Amino acid sequence: MHDSCLLCGSETTLIHAKQADYQYCPACEFISKDARFLLTPVQERQEYDLHQNSLEDPRYVAYFNRFLDSAVFPFVQKGREALDFGSGPTPVLSQLLERDHGFTVDIYDLYYAQKKSYLGKTYDLITCTEVLEHLNNPLEYFRLFKELLKPNGILSVMTQLHHNDASHFLRWHYIQEASHISFYSNVTLGFLAKEAGLEMLYSDGIRYTAFSNR
Repeated sequence: MHDSCLLCGSETTLIHAKQADYQYCPACEFISKDARFLLTPVQERQEYDLHQNSLEDPRYVAYFNRFLDSAVFPFVQKGREALDFGSGPTPVLSQLLERDHGFTVDIYDLYYAQKKSYLGKTYDLITCTEVLEHLNNPLEYFRLFKELLKPNGILSVMTQLHHNDASHFLRWHYIQEASHISFYSNVTLGFLAKEAGLEMLYSDGIRYTAFSNR
């Protein structure tokens, strides 16, 4: 019995790792953790609570500044309206955008900022950093991002991309975090963009990608 890809519906093949099984789609290259191995919401929240980062941590600030310099500022003028989607327990990225670059930023997070501040609004920029790997229905979210972007607005995401190589995948540190359930290549992100009506503008092929609502 074969499973179907959660994104494109094509037949998947099984990747068996020590900690879990994964479904690999050769058509769109999406890799998803088998449903039998998903965390409960309580377990997921407990894992996120372990992430302690702050604006006073220069390494964490530098980590976001590299993302901004690569996937945001080449495409969006400073001082615009932004949404940080999946802002985490400490919304450092939104604070940097406001403090250093003149953005007005709304935040949303499933666990830490649950008010849907984006309702009825549209944005010049949506950032989504280290979030896509936690989503089991990424196309639904890409369609939401499309609705929330102004014309020519930019979606900038950070998620580590797999190499479309099973042996590399099994050695990859990124699958070690139990809450990481969805993994993408540039082919996968291109599929998501096309289905949602976005255009991929930029990818470094490693972790940074930018899309436009054109």
